[in-house]
Amino acid sequence: MNGAAVTIYKAHKDIVTNQARSFKEIMPELFVARQPIYNRTQHVYGYELLYRHAREERGAEGDAATSQVIINAMTEIGLENLVGTRAAFVNLTRSFVTGRYPLPLPPNRVVIEILEDIEVDEELLAGVQWLVNAGYTIALDDFIYQESMLPLLELAHIVKIDVQALDEKDLRAHVHALKEYSHLKLLAEKVEIPEEYEVCRELGFDYFQGYFFSRPKVIRRPRLPSNQLALMQLLAEVQRPDTTIPKLETLISQDVGFSYKLLRYINSAFFAMPKPVESIQRAVVLLGTKVIQKWVTLLVLARMEDKPAELMVTAVVRAKMCEILAKALRYEAEDTCFTVGLLSVLEALLDMPMEKVLGMLTLTDEVNQALLRFEGTPGKLLQLALHYEYGEWDRLEHPALEEEVILDAYLQAIAWATEASRNLLGE
Repeated sequence: MNGAAVTIYKAHKDIVTNQARSFKEIMPELFVARQPIYNRTQHVYGYELLYRHAREERGAEGDAATSQVIINAMTEIGLENLVGTRAAFVNLTRSFVTGRYPLPLPPNRVVIEILEDIEVDEELLAGVQWLVNAGYTIALDDFIYQESMLPLLELAHIVKIDVQALDEKDLRAHVHALKEYSHLKLLAEKVEIPEEYEVCRELGFDYFQGYFFSRPKVIRRPRLPSNQLALMQLLAEVQRPDTTIPKLETLISQDVGFSYKLLRYINSAFFAMPKPVESIQRAVVLLGTKVIQKWVTLLVLARMEDKPAELMVTAVVRAKMCEILAKALRYEAEDTCFTVGLLSVLEALLDMPMEKVLGMLTLTDEVNQALLRFEGTPGKLLQLALHYEYGEWDRLEHPALEEEVILDAYLQAIAWATEASRNLLGE
């Protein structure tokens, strides 16, 4: 990044650094990730917060301490830093549900998940009733239809069904039985592939959770639609290692939509420019080829059709997290790591195997191997970012990175991606 770009980034970097420091002070031993929950129009309704305490031991006092930490974190930091304006789905232990511990969470922002292994008795029902009266939304997690759970159905608002735990016949039976409770919304969780999403949507589920949008749908087509082919050709040109400022200026200027969005973005508060930038040429010169490549690449990906905007947010979080971790390693090719994170969603965007997608682009061997096999430093960092994103805490291993560094990188990436997406994509 050139000197001008460094100056442009400085104001925003200070904000993110201070925010990350606040996270670290309040959550020094908490690992937290978020998983989107979509509605039927493929917009994000909320995020489930996945978390683990760094000192939590298997079979020890359990997640009561962890629940207290997450409550403190959300109360002191603010939910907006974790989930923006969306709802936060939080798993809490019996002690919180029954009122043994205080619950200082805003009812209009939080969905309380009742875990499947909590014993249903009069004390629990009274606690859930109190939460309902206080204005909280109640979700039943990993619900299995059985007599002992029926009293909770009268109080709950959302029922979460693990689609991996039931075959299609049992899934249909559950949906049919739950339709008798007209006030309930149904949430399909652990939806892993697009085909499962289609089945659940056909059954009438209201919400969907899982990695189905991050994986390619198995379809057979001889070629990409013409509009997507044109976008891939543009992406190929933008990503050429030998690209120059005049080439980038020409490519961007040919597309009025790109030009407008890029200029609007550069003139937003995100960059805090001293005076308005009125031409693509000036923008490219100010930011440099590498920075422009990043944002034009994201704009190209955002124009792919029939995919939720959250997939773009996911791409930016991965990209920024990889870049931050690269800095922590003092790895010089930070931009390569950013690019790998961005392009990691191409397979899902195009519903094509990554190998075929990469055959349409002109990328370096380092980028190709990172995306195909998680090889090299960019590949290892992408793999680490994916483990964190999925809440696979036991796989957060890197010989040169402490777990706390990985946590900080994720939280900084969320804050940065939220602001970047709002300004660049209008999210």
